[in-house]
Amino acid sequence: MYKKILLPTDGSGYANQEIDRVTKLIADDGEIIILSVAGKLSPNAFQRRKHVQEVNEGMYDEAKENAELMAKEFPEGYNIKTMVKTGFPAETINKVAEEEGVELIVISASGKSGLHKFIIGSVAEKVLKTSEIDVLLVHNTD
Repeated sequence: MYKKILLPTDGSGYANQEIDRVTKLIADDGEIIILSVAGKLSPNAFQRRKHVQEVNEGMYDEAKENAELMAKEFPEGYNIKTMVKTGFPAETINKVAEEEGVELIVISASGKSGLHKFIIGSVAEKVLKTSEIDVLLVHNTD
């Protein structure tokens, strides 16, 4: 059993399969950290700073909602912490995992990009290849 598990989400709809794995692996007194990573655009010469800021705020709000929705899917009694960070997903997932001292990252084999029956999602693949922490890759069945 694991004392601390990181569960990244992009809101792609595979939460039930990931939650099933996490609830079987977490210790009774363990902590589950649900992480959602928001992208961030930088303004350039052709964009108005205000518009870029509005897009960034929208991406952050969506990421926050994704984490909160996943937390609501867990049965009662689990110690759950939600977290939203801004950055590149794979790098941010690995950084948070190290900072929080997690023992396991549980990540979906594919996310919003599709083709989940044929390939591993690019974020999951990068986390799998670069993490120094154990990673459980959940294959989605639909």
